[in-house]
Amino acid sequence: MPGWVNEGYAEFAKRMPRELPIELLEVKAEPRSEGKPVEAMMAAEATRLRAALPGRCRLVALDEKGAELTTKNLAERIERWMGEGDDIAFLIGGPDGLDAELKAEAKEKVRLSGLTLPHALVRPLLAEALYRAVSVIRGHPYHRE
Repeated sequence: MPGWVNEGYAEFAKRMPRELPIELLEVKAEPRSEGKPVEAMMAAEATRLRAALPGRCRLVALDEKGAELTTKNLAERIERWMGEGDDIAFLIGGPDGLDAELKAEAKEKVRLSGLTLPHALVRPLLAEALYRAVSVIRGHPYHRE
């Protein structure tokens, strides 16, 4: 990823409170090769994603057909998830998206935007959205409506 992606992600990750840290776990993308079906590449990526996940976590798949949340909706969900005590893993697929079976395993599917955005924007955008939602939970003035 370009440097600005990592810098943007890092900026919001460092703002998160100690009791709600975010951590980026990156898996190697499946190399594209002629003749290899997209579904096979996505399945191989899904295997690597599953292996990287913590033992007990709530899977939330980022998907263009998922629920489109407001910041307050996301804050409410995060509060509920915190009460349930599991770690939360937001699954970001590769350029072709997430494997269908992996999406089916997710407890929820969330859409970041109705706009078509560059894949690289997902990390900093998600990190900012999580920080903003946590600021709502904590009553911090970062989020304004």
